Amino acid sequence: MYHKTNWPADQDPKISAIYALNDIDIKAPAEVVWKLLVDAENWKSYFPSEDQVKILSGGSELAMGTKWSRVTVGFPMSLRVTEFEPYHRLAWKTTVDGDQTGSTAYHGWVITPTAEGVHVLTEETQQGEWFLDILGHKHPGGLYSYHQDWVERLKVAAEAIANKL
Repeated sequence: MYHKTNWPADQDPKISAIYALNDIDIKAPAEVVWKLLVDAENWKSYFPSEDQVKILSGGSELAMGTKWSRVTVGFPMSLRVTEFEPYHRLAWKTTVDGDQTGSTAYHGWVITPTAEGVHVLTEETQQGEWFLDILGHKHPGGLYSYHQDWVERLKVAAEAIANKL
């Protein structure tokens, strides 16, 4: 059985305007996948769409409470890590810089060991007018597609590393 994201009450998929779930099996150890996920400033090495990530609160990797920024599909965003369980769970809350509607997103990653490596599940919910207008109405299905590309590229990168071990 695969685990899912631990949702804050205000971000639960049951009350979210936008929700996406993507998952994939990866033939690599959890440690390899974890390293790729927490090394956010280097996501661009395997996922070129995430080429503007900057950790703001010190350190070179994501950790519990880390504040960071990124530009996703052309929009600057501020984020904070809210769940951090090494090799198993990572989640963050997002606000869009300059948004006056109070819109938020919540993105979780869950790594579950399997006989051949790991199962990686990523889920995101989005709340508020900004996300509904920009992503929901103008790019329906965009969140799912973006994350599918991400997990597929994560798989390729992790398996390439694992094959060298």
